[in-house]
Amino acid sequence: MAHPYHHALSSVKKWGGAVEDYLEIHSWYDQSKELIADFRHRALRHHAQGIWQSEAIFGPTITLSTGRIIPTRWVGEQHVREDLGFIPSFADWVKAIRPEPWMGRTEKIEAQVDPHMAPPIVEVA
Repeated sequence: MAHPYHHALSSVKKWGGAVEDYLEIHSWYDQSKELIADFRHRALRHHAQGIWQSEAIFGPTITLSTGRIIPTRWVGEQHVREDLGFIPSFADWVKAIRPEPWMGRTEKIEAQVDPHMAPPIVEVA
């Protein structure tokens, strides 16, 4: 797996500037390695919605140390393409997750918490 530093070097080669201009964004994409230290960490942010999320966090553009302004999306798209070869959707990741029984277990709490669904209280005098 590429390190964020190497992704940042690739960004410098593409758009100029310095490694430090890109390192925070590339590190954000790979921060999920703290949860799982193999390629599955990518399911959290390496997809189209993750690219949009990075734009919401880092802003629509970044200003490089050279003064050049580039879209944050470009950096995210570059990162995901370098790791996966294309930009998947989140649905692409979900389709690859094998459902397990525990994932669908839910307790029916509606009658316990919704006063409109609970049986009426009958007062005995």
